[in-house]
Amino acid sequence: MSNGLARASVRFRPASFVGTFVALLFAAAVIMACGTLLQTGITASVPSVRYAGAPVVVAADPNVSITYKTNDESDTHEQPLSERARVDAGLVARIAAQPGVAAARPDTAFPLQNATQNATQNAAQNAAQGATPQGPAGPLTGRGFAALGIAGPQDRLVEGRAPGAGDVVLDADTARAAHLAPGATVALTAPGGTGTYRISGLAAPQQAGPTAWFADEQADRLSGHPGRVDAIAVQPREGVDRKALTAQVKQAVGGAAEVRTGTGRGLVEQPLLNEAKVMLVAIGGSFGGTATMTAVFVVISTVALATGQRAREFALLRAVGATPRQIRRTIATEAMLVAPLAAALGILPGVLLARWWFNGMVERGVVPADVELSVGPIPMLVAVAACTLAALAAGFFAARRPARMRAGQALGAAAVEPARLGIVRTVLGVVFTAGGVVLAGVAASLDGENAANTALGVVMSFLVAVALLGPWVSRLAAWVLGLPLRAGGAPGSLAADNTRANARRLASAITPIVMVTAFCGTLLFMQSTIRHETGEQVRTGITADHVLGSTGPGLPVAAPGTSAAPGTSAAPGTSAASGTTGVVEQAAKVPGVDAAVGVLRTGIVYRTGDQLLSATALGITGDPSRLPKVLDLGVRAGSLDGLGRAADTVALSTDLASALGAEVGERVPFWLGDGTEAKPLLVATYERGLGFGQVLLPRAAVAAHVTAGYDSQVLVADAPGADRAAVAKALSGLGVPGLTVTDRAGFAAQADKSQEMGSWANTVMAGVLGGFAAVTAANTLVMTVLDRRREVGLLRLAGTTRRQVRHMMRWEALLVAAAGLGVGSVIAWLTLVPITRGLTGATPYVPAGTALPLAAGAVLLCLAATGLPARALLRSSPVGASGGKQ
Repeated sequence: MSNGLARASVRFRPASFVGTFVALLFAAAVIMACGTLLQTGITASVPSVRYAGAPVVVAADPNVSITYKTNDESDTHEQPLSERARVDAGLVARIAAQPGVAAARPDTAFPLQNATQNATQNAAQNAAQGATPQGPAGPLTGRGFAALGIAGPQDRLVEGRAPGAGDVVLDADTARAAHLAPGATVALTAPGGTGTYRISGLAAPQQAGPTAWFADEQADRLSGHPGRVDAIAVQPREGVDRKALTAQVKQAVGGAAEVRTGTGRGLVEQPLLNEAKVMLVAIGGSFGGTATMTAVFVVISTVALATGQRAREFALLRAVGATPRQIRRTIATEAMLVAPLAAALGILPGVLLARWWFNGMVERGVVPADVELSVGPIPMLVAVAACTLAALAAGFFAARRPARMRAGQALGAAAVEPARLGIVRTVLGVVFTAGGVVLAGVAASLDGENAANTALGVVMSFLVAVALLGPWVSRLAAWVLGLPLRAGGAPGSLAADNTRANARRLASAITPIVMVTAFCGTLLFMQSTIRHETGEQVRTGITADHVLGSTGPGLPVAAPGTSAAPGTSAAPGTSAASGTTGVVEQAAKVPGVDAAVGVLRTGIVYRTGDQLLSATALGITGDPSRLPKVLDLGVRAGSLDGLGRAADTVALSTDLASALGAEVGERVPFWLGDGTEAKPLLVATYERGLGFGQVLLPRAAVAAHVTAGYDSQVLVADAPGADRAAVAKALSGLGVPGLTVTDRAGFAAQADKSQEMGSWANTVMAGVLGGFAAVTAANTLVMTVLDRRREVGLLRLAGTTRRQVRHMMRWEALLVAAAGLGVGSVIAWLTLVPITRGLTGATPYVPAGTALPLAAGAVLLCLAATGLPARALLRSSPVGASGGKQ
């Protein structure tokens, strides 16, 4: 009987299940999208191109790892590094000594710039010498000559000879494009120096793009990180299989580095993949968990509403003799008929959402273009199973009341709402409210990312509480807003009476609006607060008059003011032939300049308790005592002058120093950008870390531990009375390739750029959850309005005009919007206050340009989702056109 009733209900009354179907479809789409990103993060790989001819590659671990014990069990936590991790070059000889190794080739890549572009002094000097150094139009990648051959036999010298001291080999395509041949000279700038080199030969064209090879010892110096290499490509002797080769290499390495084979070589080739995997797993796992909980919550709420609206039907079945078990089986069978189909139809929209999301990350350079979105059966099964189980659970709980009623009482009980909430529901609601308050209090005691990570937990706790205690919330809203509603005449009075008498129905409509407001408000305003406070710190703290930047990989430490003689190279900080100083020193010598300080942007990893977190860092080039002339960091303890006394010194923001429990005069342990452990002396703490970086280090401490050792920017302060335009013009003429000269806004733009991905990610998450909640809100409102056919008919028979009914519905929609916005805003504010104080030390910043459209959108959503179905009900009203004023 139960199965037959369920099939008949779905077949002959499909309109009763439309709302449930829509909620299940969109829930499955959200779960599918997050699950697909999670699966992609776990399985992501890129094909090995450069290392295709080397079955074994030795590289450093791209993460910092710590192991700690919890309940007598060991657990490991990892944090990705911000820079390229490298291995000791001494491993090359140990690996090459193994009997099965034919070649162990050290591989290091570093960016090069053509030092002859815009360098008029270079051109004049070389013309006087009878040489005409030219160069490629775009950037080059520098490598040691030992790396030639890693890609296979085709990766070889095709003309000329190997480079010696002062020589360089170019790939044939680059040389032809620049009209260069063996014997010509080219001026190049590397992280480790600037010089002019004679082209000794040409190599085969490179898939990786324009490349220049130097003698190995020279490449080691020019890379900026002498004694360290990016990777070691190992090629076997004839007859040695990969398994035997791997075992020998592991024995030689002895745990000093990772030995990678197969698809693991692609991770070495594209280090960005490691960070991309972490981000995809974080979005798909952490945010996906919250999204899944939200989706299940929405499904349960919608199915419970739909089941509750059929209370009269179930009461009638009980009255004619249906048993409680048959009622429960009927509802369960309906869920099994509707949920899998709706969830299955939601899979394709979920895949499209995941692909749009994934492509956005690829376009922003967060995920390598070679990575493919992984669409598999597991997320599909999870989406279908989660939605089906949620529908079954919702139906079971919603069926308890009609199923346990006595047959004679069922019809009477179905005609009125229960007077009060159940004890279990009330207790759970209070527990979740207390949980949200406790989590918000915990967030207030945390710093930085730890505080931000509690945001969604706080929001979810309060949202579940609102769902459980919804009738109380709606009664309170009806009481508070009822008085102004009555001022709206008969329609307002009807709306006030309806909302007070049907608190449960109102709660079903309010909860989704609360979700939209709370989710979007928390995610959007947390990011707006960070951006606002960062901007305020930058505007207040930047005192430089000019900011030098670069359109290339950065500003060379050794500027090409005067080129070195052919066959020589420049040492770091000077040009080899003339002793020309670096960009910072050159800028400082420009007439009218009072101070010039360079900054190299990087990052560190630090430990707090059992957690590893990242922080932004700046390496300071030049005299740190001049730093206050270009930056006002708000020093609170110690002095920044101490950064110039030794390389093992550091200054920290007050928030980070507090998180580490460090005071001036103490040693502070952390890991540099490439994973190198450091324990410098803390010499100062300062306030404005959000806008300028949480860590300041001497450039000498970080230069060898970054991916590319170029300064990110140089900050210049004018002397009193100097002509700013004249100084800017003089700085533009320094002859540095790709040099840009801007004002203070240039520094702020760089700070905004570094936050761009975080802002976009938060906006997308707000869009996904907010959009889903908005659809749910509209769906719920439509369901509640269409369920009022009998009520509207009675109002029309009692003489109420269609206009009055429409106005009543509008007032109710405005009440729902006001209550939802009010409660959602309170939840968002309770969540944001402790988190933004932990992140920025400031109260939430709510820009009107974001808040007003969000509020207007919620109001319009309520009006549209109420007004359109209300018109449909009125068209089918039992009263004709003569029933009074229309």
